[in-house]
Amino acid sequence: MKTELIIMLTNQDCTVKNALKLFQEASSLPVRYWGFKDIGLPAADMRELANEMKKAGKTACLEVVSLSEAAGLSGANLAVDCGVDMLLGTIYSKSIHQHLKKSRIKYFPFVGKVSGHPSVLEGSIAGIIQQIEVLKTCGIDGFDLLTYRYTGNPAELLHYAVPAAEPLPIISAGSIDSFSRIEEVLNRGAWGFTIGSAFFDQKFAPSGSFFDNILAVVERLEKQD
Repeated sequence: MKTELIIMLTNQDCTVKNALKLFQEASSLPVRYWGFKDIGLPAADMRELANEMKKAGKTACLEVVSLSEAAGLSGANLAVDCGVDMLLGTIYSKSIHQHLKKSRIKYFPFVGKVSGHPSVLEGSIAGIIQQIEVLKTCGIDGFDLLTYRYTGNPAELLHYAVPAAEPLPIISAGSIDSFSRIEEVLNRGAWGFTIGSAFFDQKFAPSGSFFDNILAVVERLEKQD
């Protein structure tokens, strides 16, 4: 299975002001999944950004970092308004799920105890696995797992979470800022992973542009078995 990269036009959990320009400059790269977060831009600019992604043949993802049901439902309304394909994040809520179903937006809620901004994942691995098992019965499309925001052992968390989630996919999100972490995600079999801030921080192509840093990761992924 090929592990998918989701390029987040975000820095420090916030959509960057020039997200549209950056997308237009890099949209020729062979990456299907692109995303942004529900903070950082006016709603009208988010709609324009999502529309440009879809016009370019991309799958548009909105990650909602809000953690209350009311704020999550507001994020779901934004997802519908923007016409995105996937909603990542929020603490699972039936009201959010039902609202997204009307527009056929795929729902990947957070799993585990998530708090703060930038978000942190807490809790025991056993507790997180138990929550995965419960959420699998709710008809969601997959999970948004803050692997490298976890206060415990990220590699161990992935080791147990990926098979527990099957056949649903896990997106490993947050703080993937090195090739070694990418390798770990690939080796553990996660369906996909997000990168945002690390592209801006030049973690993959020191002194390179945003485009150069994405290209470095794309070239590594092209070597997948």
